[in-house]
Amino acid sequence: MSRTCRRWQVHHRSRFIPIRIRTAGRPDARDPEEDTPGRRSLAILRRINDIDGDIVVHLTPVEITPGRISFHVLTLGPQDGLETMRIAQIAPLFESVPPKLYGGTERIVSYLTEELVRLGHDIVLFASGDSETMAELVSCSPAALRLDPEVEDPIPHYMVMLERVRRRAAGFDILHFHIDNLHYPLVRAMARPSVTTMHGRMDLPDYPPLFAEFDEMPLVSISDGQRRGVDANWVATVHHGIPKSLYRLGSGDGGYLAFLGRISPEKGVDRAIEIAKQAGIPLKIAAKIGVGDRPYFETTIAPLLDQPHVDFIGEIGEDRKQDFLGRAAAMLFPIDWPEPFGLVMIESMACGTPVIGWPCGSVPEVIDDGITGFIVDDIESAVDAVAMTASLDRHLVRRRFEKRFTAARMATDYLKVYEALTEERGGGKLPAQALLSLHAA
Repeated sequence: MSRTCRRWQVHHRSRFIPIRIRTAGRPDARDPEEDTPGRRSLAILRRINDIDGDIVVHLTPVEITPGRISFHVLTLGPQDGLETMRIAQIAPLFESVPPKLYGGTERIVSYLTEELVRLGHDIVLFASGDSETMAELVSCSPAALRLDPEVEDPIPHYMVMLERVRRRAAGFDILHFHIDNLHYPLVRAMARPSVTTMHGRMDLPDYPPLFAEFDEMPLVSISDGQRRGVDANWVATVHHGIPKSLYRLGSGDGGYLAFLGRISPEKGVDRAIEIAKQAGIPLKIAAKIGVGDRPYFETTIAPLLDQPHVDFIGEIGEDRKQDFLGRAAAMLFPIDWPEPFGLVMIESMACGTPVIGWPCGSVPEVIDDGITGFIVDDIESAVDAVAMTASLDRHLVRRRFEKRFTAARMATDYLKVYEALTEERGGGKLPAQALLSLHAA
């Protein structure tokens, strides 16, 4: 990899020491002087020599003026025995990381990866080639499989991914998989520390024989409801989180209810349409229609869209969610299945928009009933809840999101899992954050 090198001085313990900062040769790599706070163009891990031995620092620009850049840093060095972790994140290939449109799992992998990088860890992301990340990216397919018309069978692409993981496995402290179970035999053969987050539905008859065979495989659930009644090697539950700054408090002044997700029988968009009708409030539907759900959409949902209170928008990207969720009076989540998590609930809460949901799967863990929304069990109760959402404090909804569902909290939880699974190898505690100033030399 080509690298650009600039000479700087670091002010450390009241003295200036010449150093070199190398920026990785990615297309978006820029000289620090040309950067602005918050941009994702600086390579993250740098080595500073001659400061009581080698010290690895993670740099995040917080103030940039001519000839001077202040950074938040994580300082790690042999003088205190602390080290960063080298972690592989292995993502699904169906969507890019982050996804261009729909894709909850890939979005979470992105948020986790970027937060771990921000915390100073050395992350390698195995994902589709059109993914975007501050981590090192290992391309395992040219583009997201779902959007590539040439792809007919995803399995060959996953075989390529697993081989690329195998080749580099020895260089990681831990492998974190997000691809369900394709990797189980490979991980067993490699005998490397690993963990797998199960992102889907677990109460299926196919899983017991799998988990009985691979009963040593460490698994993470994304809600307690997801793993309930499933006998497997669950090592933790880690709720999803999203960046605190991704959304802002919305006004809720749009005069409509929102439905966000995908069109399928278990997501309950037909219920949402009926709730809005009885409540006398317009409903906006932003939803993906998968190939397998197309017949259901055409026979069951499409005829309902002609009603005057229904506005079907279709699938939307990240750039439109703030306005869509932030202006909604409430977000409807009338599911009819054991939802593993439901990312749209916390996206809505991040905008201060309350959620009205059925008590299935993760919903009772995510919604604080009467604070961030209402948990109901029929359409009549949901209609009553719509009328009560006006009494909820949108600022409090947002504060509950900040307390419970940020990417920073999620990353911290996963680091505890990583440490627990690798502690026999002598891992240390995580470092504290400090502030250094770099000056052009």
